[in-house]
Amino acid sequence: MDIHIALGAEHLGTLWGIPITNTLVMSWVVVFVLCTFAVIIGSRIKMVPGKGQVLVESAIGGAYGFMEETLENKALVKKVFPIIFTIFIFIFTANLIQFIPGVGSIGFFELHGEKMEFVALFRSLNTDINTTLALAIIAFILIEVAGVAVLGFLKYFKKFVNFSSPLGFCIGIIDLFSEVARLVSFSFRLFGNIFAGEVVIMILGSFVPVILPVPLMLFEVFVGFVQAAIFALLTLIFIKIAITEAEH
Repeated sequence: MDIHIALGAEHLGTLWGIPITNTLVMSWVVVFVLCTFAVIIGSRIKMVPGKGQVLVESAIGGAYGFMEETLENKALVKKVFPIIFTIFIFIFTANLIQFIPGVGSIGFFELHGEKMEFVALFRSLNTDINTTLALAIIAFILIEVAGVAVLGFLKYFKKFVNFSSPLGFCIGIIDLFSEVARLVSFSFRLFGNIFAGEVVIMILGSFVPVILPVPLMLFEVFVGFVQAAIFALLTLIFIKIAITEAEH
């Protein structure tokens, strides 16, 4: 049995000169699902909550309280919480949807040279490095903006350019490189874990197609949740570091 593993997203066509890939189509599906759930949940909110509403409110309230304890800045939490929580929900939803039947199996055959290759219409969103890099850029901008907003531009800038001593200058340069390195660590951590999990399921599933994929998929659901939580948690921790003055 031939196993087709593509590192990059497959090109489906163009729209107004913009290339359309199967991960881009998948991102539209994820956004549609999230918007649909938001409308449904929003229309069912009651003053006297039921069990489902209590569960959702408890989860969101717990995350909000944890963020307040971590940042110790209520005004900042009100601004960054919606973004961080949205990142978590987006990543986790994308990781869940990849196990829906049809993802990776619905598509068409395309001629490449003398060989027909299968092109999937939908592909797991976080197995595209462009997606994880885009999420990393959003997190990076959020971290830097939070640092400047709380400390001010000059005080935040002094964390990276410090001429008070040779040691302080070297530490500042190291910190500057570590800030940029977050783009790589954020994007490749998420991409590597999700892509590796998909490949393992694909390979082992080809040997034992009925029994083995089920427990592996359940494990990957857990991994998808953990990766989404890690991405959001690291964003929160780096914001805490960004708003802390250098001398502290």
